[in-house]
Amino acid sequence: MAETRLRVGIIVGSTREGRFARTVADWFAGQARQHPELQVDLIDLAEADLPAVMPSVKTPQVRDFTARLDAADGFVVITPEYNHGYPAPLKAAIDLANAEWHTKPVGFVSYGGISGGLRAVEQLRQVFAELHAVTVRETVSFHGAGACFDAAGNPEDTTGPAAAAKALLDQLVWWARASAEARIRRPYR
Repeated sequence: MAETRLRVGIIVGSTREGRFARTVADWFAGQARQHPELQVDLIDLAEADLPAVMPSVKTPQVRDFTARLDAADGFVVITPEYNHGYPAPLKAAIDLANAEWHTKPVGFVSYGGISGGLRAVEQLRQVFAELHAVTVRETVSFHGAGACFDAAGNPEDTTGPAAAAKALLDQLVWWARASAEARIRRPYR
């Protein structure tokens, strides 16, 4: 019996004008679409029209965003590193939800200068732990990201990033299936 495909929400965490995030996100979403166990929902925060602060009443945009999170079995966050941290719009979006994150796995694809965004990822791991999510060990990071991609948006290195993406996605699938089975057997809080 074939298992159902898992829905992975790929969250594009940068909203800056002229951002590099969509180059990285579009490449990674292509990798995820090749995984036989996944269905991809690309959630671009620049297009989501979310409020910068928690609204007193959920707007239609917030309801749509949280419904997409709720429908996902796991997530991959695409994040740059700004000043040793992650973007403020990403934090605001994360904080718009709570139970929608619980018991779901979260992976990271980061990019930046010399650190490749890994300092932002370390901070995000702490945030998602507080939201009862599990972060997967494997990551994809692009150091000096602008030089890592060609004009068509493909990595110059055709093997390393693809292998890292496969390792991340395989771990995400394992955790997503395990946590979904656990929620069926024993609902989380």
